[in-house]
Amino acid sequence: MSLLDDLRTAVGASQVLTDGDLSAYEIDWRRRYRGKALAVVRPANTAEVAAVVRACARHGVSLVPQGGNTGLVGASVPDDSGRQVLLSTQRMQRIREIDTANLTMTVEAGCVLQAVQEAAAAQGLLFPLSLAAEGSCTIGGNLATNAGGTQVLRYGNARELCLGLEVVTADGEIWDGLSGLRKDNTGYDLRDLYIGSEGTLGLITAATLRLYPRPAARMTALAALPSMDAAVGLLQRAQARLGASLTGFEVMNQFSLELVRRHFPQQPQPLPPSAWTVLMEASDHESEAHARALFESLLEQAYEDGLITDAAVAESLEQSRALWHLRESIPLAQAEEGLNIKHDISLPVSRIPAFVAFTDAALAAHLPGVRLVDFGHLGDGNLHYNVQAPTGVSGGEFLAAHEKTVNRIVYDAVTAHGGSISAEHGVGLLKREELAARKSPVALGLMRAIKRALDPQGLFNPGRLLAP
Repeated sequence: MSLLDDLRTAVGASQVLTDGDLSAYEIDWRRRYRGKALAVVRPANTAEVAAVVRACARHGVSLVPQGGNTGLVGASVPDDSGRQVLLSTQRMQRIREIDTANLTMTVEAGCVLQAVQEAAAAQGLLFPLSLAAEGSCTIGGNLATNAGGTQVLRYGNARELCLGLEVVTADGEIWDGLSGLRKDNTGYDLRDLYIGSEGTLGLITAATLRLYPRPAARMTALAALPSMDAAVGLLQRAQARLGASLTGFEVMNQFSLELVRRHFPQQPQPLPPSAWTVLMEASDHESEAHARALFESLLEQAYEDGLITDAAVAESLEQSRALWHLRESIPLAQAEEGLNIKHDISLPVSRIPAFVAFTDAALAAHLPGVRLVDFGHLGDGNLHYNVQAPTGVSGGEFLAAHEKTVNRIVYDAVTAHGGSISAEHGVGLLKREELAARKSPVALGLMRAIKRALDPQGLFNPGRLLAP
């Protein structure tokens, strides 16, 4: 039998797509990478995934796993050879169990993040992973990239929110590690090998996730600040005053909000333009009155001490959502402005002001007129430090002429300030060569040894993350 016949036997002929418009699977979200799949295969359950993997292994054909195709580094689309099978988990959307006493939920990899959040909320619980693509990204992709988002400061990355996994291995076996245990000291932590591996070691088919009690109240505020030093100072104050109640601390530079104002003028911005703006959120398990008192006291003291120049506190859930929508509109506004050079970096919070000052100056010296869209999750040290072409210059031409120079300047500064070139988006194809050049040779050797041990045929997502 041919591979296509084997695949049709495994999942049904209607779920093996070879003809028609497959661009939704073959082009990445940023439209930077375009591939051509031998077939798009849509299994309905773990047994079908295992059958697909065994068929591909028999025929020596590699597999590219894909969830919602919202990735930003080119890790979830096929290459242009026409010889790779793309395995979509979109049909695997079952919520298998919610254990309210154990505060866990077991879901399949194709579950959309927002659906998982809503299922937890229906039980009066919270699944705190939250990011801009939550209406279309999937749990399998979130775990494969160890996604971060806006709540990492309090709840951690996707890794910290996962207690167990179900994985199909490179030889088509099923590892059932769907444990809801907080403590299990019985050898190597296999779960952590697969989380963040970008589909290169095995295929995640289900996960047991950690849930939390829903807070009694949430308070959200926007604050204007004169400098990044002031933003770090405000973060320290908020952490000392609010402790674990501080769930979000986002920073946005003036140009990032200017882009939102330009492209989405209907969206209200309650504060006048300032050098930096912080979006802060705190959760409280006592009452709204208790949360508001703590929040307003913090802001008043910060204003008196000169850390902030103005502030606006949300008075309703609708206003809170509007403030978050303002922050989440920055990538959309930047896309409207034109192609840009994106950086998803992390740094020690204490080094961020020095990094921003140094890198801003270095880029301005090399590329006069360049515009910087600097925003992100200051609370956990993750910046989206994006570089837009000068006014009047084509974004495509700017990327073609200057992307390597910009990346060198930014990544050299990241390294000099003790940071990482990838905080939450992953490596994929976009940063593969940078990883090879900047990662410790010992670390790279260990990663390659793990890849050879778990996927000796190079079946899963070859050429992503690790260079061939």
